[in-house]
Amino acid sequence: MKTQDFDYYLPAELIAQFPAEQRTSSRLLYLDSISNQQQDALFSNLPNYLRAGDVMVFNDTQVIKARIFGKKDSGGKVEVMVERVLDDRHVLAAIRASHAPKPDSRLLLADAIPVTVIARESEFYTLRFEHEKTVSELLECYGQLPLPPYIARSATAADEARYQTVYARNSGAVAAPTAGLHFDTGMMDRLRAMGVIIVYVTLHVGAGTFQPVRVENIADHTMHSETFHIPQATVDAIEQAKSTGGRILSVGTTSLRALEACASLHRGQLVAGYGDTQIFITPGYRFQVAERLLTNFHLPCSTLLMLVSAFSGMDNIQRAYQHAVAAQYRFFSYGDAMLIERSL
Repeated sequence: MKTQDFDYYLPAELIAQFPAEQRTSSRLLYLDSISNQQQDALFSNLPNYLRAGDVMVFNDTQVIKARIFGKKDSGGKVEVMVERVLDDRHVLAAIRASHAPKPDSRLLLADAIPVTVIARESEFYTLRFEHEKTVSELLECYGQLPLPPYIARSATAADEARYQTVYARNSGAVAAPTAGLHFDTGMMDRLRAMGVIIVYVTLHVGAGTFQPVRVENIADHTMHSETFHIPQATVDAIEQAKSTGGRILSVGTTSLRALEACASLHRGQLVAGYGDTQIFITPGYRFQVAERLLTNFHLPCSTLLMLVSAFSGMDNIQRAYQHAVAAQYRFFSYGDAMLIERSL
């Protein structure tokens, strides 16, 4: 398949620059991929599409303040975007500078943090923070929230709350699992009260989620690596639901990637534990865990659009996105949501 097979026209004014006034006040497009039936709804009506015994799988990763500015020894300005915290002293990061820093060179970030460039591999650098405080402490103190590149403004204090799910608890992502941004505590309580089982996985979303597919043939694309954790309680709940007729709803593509990565490593079985994944899901992939997916609208020619096309079918997604554009749904991280029933 070609990357251009996943292109579509999107007016710039449909890219949401701010979140909805209330988390649950977004719109919801329901898509039954088997019948290709679409229905316009409100996100507040999501419980109408669920029943007791269904399982919802949320990604509880927490976004870190991954963007930090500084300068090189030469005085040139740099912008460091942390991709992954490796340990208390080391990170994997992208660096934007007029001239790429060399290994063994030094940076000074936020006029307070000496940093040594250890090595470079492809677009990422391994950096060592030369400070008595841990990397996590320093980023929290000096870093900035990394809003996506299509949000054409700086992060505000309001974004520090709204670009974070209400259930975030495991720090490590550099981008939010945005399908989860639609939920508030009231919605979570409402779902539990009606007998929906809520469980969690952790997948620390990397900046690579925003990287365009630059190859013509999608089979030539290399996915970024992300770490995930599947708790035993999540495995047990999914197995119980599948044995009693409950449906598995993945909240977001990140939760879905964690589930599918784990199942792919263990011959279709979910096994509790930690792992790294570069799973690239494209049309033709056979899903093994979730029958339903709640997700936002994704960038043209992106790996996430390829994933939802695999889940729903390319024709179904193309028609749904054409409808969403015509109906002026809001797109991307702060935009509206889709609830998709799997095609197979």
